[in-house]
Amino acid sequence: MGSRAAQQRQEARQLAARLSAEGVRNVALTWVDNAGIARVKTVPAGRLAAAAERGVGMSPVFDVFTSDDAITASDHLGGPDGDLRLFPDLDRVTTLAAQPGWAWAPADRYDQLGLPHPACQRQFARRMTEHAATAGLELRMGFETEWVVARAPAGHQAATGADEPLDYPCAGPAYGMTRVVELSDYLRDVTEALSVQGIDVLQLHPEYAPGQFEVTTAPGDPVRAADDVVLVRETIRAVSVRHGLRASFAPSVVAGAVGNGCHLHLGLYRDGTSLHRSPDAPWGLAPDAAAFLGGVLGALPALLAVGCPSPASYLRLQPSQWAGVYQCWGVENREAALRLITGAPDDPDGGHAEIKTFDAAANPYLAVGAVIAAGLHGIESGDRLPEPQTGDPGVLGVRERARRGIVRLPATVTEAADRLEKSAPLHEAMGEVLHGAVLAVRRAEEAHFAGSEDDEIAAATRWRW
Repeated sequence: MGSRAAQQRQEARQLAARLSAEGVRNVALTWVDNAGIARVKTVPAGRLAAAAERGVGMSPVFDVFTSDDAITASDHLGGPDGDLRLFPDLDRVTTLAAQPGWAWAPADRYDQLGLPHPACQRQFARRMTEHAATAGLELRMGFETEWVVARAPAGHQAATGADEPLDYPCAGPAYGMTRVVELSDYLRDVTEALSVQGIDVLQLHPEYAPGQFEVTTAPGDPVRAADDVVLVRETIRAVSVRHGLRASFAPSVVAGAVGNGCHLHLGLYRDGTSLHRSPDAPWGLAPDAAAFLGGVLGALPALLAVGCPSPASYLRLQPSQWAGVYQCWGVENREAALRLITGAPDDPDGGHAEIKTFDAAANPYLAVGAVIAAGLHGIESGDRLPEPQTGDPGVLGVRERARRGIVRLPATVTEAADRLEKSAPLHEAMGEVLHGAVLAVRRAEEAHFAGSEDDEIAAATRWRW
């Protein structure tokens, strides 16, 4: 143990020296709370070795922060007592291309005795990934990040965005080349910054809503995928600021309009072979892949409390807007909550699945960990996928949906939280402390916005993510 600690100290010192030589003066250490907000402590680059050895202090109360910075409490967390230590992941230290003089690292949280904090979402994601590996499964995950860009108000006077009209810097049509032309310098800088930081961009394009874009990044192991999406968002935010713009990743930027999703893509492999490429199996899914996806589909009502955590999330979750509001799956069906993507027949890595309901208010570590937990439970329980759905369930009558076994997913945070509270598999996977903290934040968010109009919810949360 002592030799390992000494080796880490030496690695941290060498890394700090390299960062200093590159002109880095500060390192941002981030974790994401249960309201989906990326919180931060920063250290001078020269203190990185000390941070790696002893951690950086922070309060456990952040696990019960809400998106508006109010503080609630669970049975295990809340109040001024206690302390945790943030330990940077030295393997993920990244010099930030759009923030000169800065580097970034995600952090794991431990108590003062060096034991893992039971509510650390990043360690939860790693634990679930290891459980999958024990079962012989490798998961590759990736996110699609959607955001809306607007011109920043003069002097940034409207900090909350509650009243100012949105001033879009591009006026082109949905998915139109016009938007790329109008913001070509900005989009070039986004992709260049991500590339310099080691993020493999698969594609970037205009989306449906005014000022909306989407970037898709390459898949990786689940923890890395969650790290990447945090880095992607903050990089887009930094590039936006340098262009006099603001980026919103909120689920609902304008009430009644198409919102921002953050779709989660996942592929399953065993011994390096895709489980989405079994030629003799229905839909090409090997039995474990079908059972895994069956577990995810069955758990979706509870998973919404993880992947759609804000009252603003449910402004986005509307039928016939490709948000996936019905508990069904389909082959290349963008209205299904769970979409099977077949990919090119000659591409061994082409097949995978997409969860369309999730948005960027979600803690990505919590999201990937909960999905893995649901999928592993599906394998253990021998879950099966029902028949896939075609077309838009939203245009079907109530009786026809009932005949097909299609039900509406939760329409409020409270409904989703109720389902999470009753989910024994997710409770067991998260543990009492993390599960209780998530539920406490969900209840507090819903109570805070009780009686609020849709446009008030959208305006209040517009610039929180």
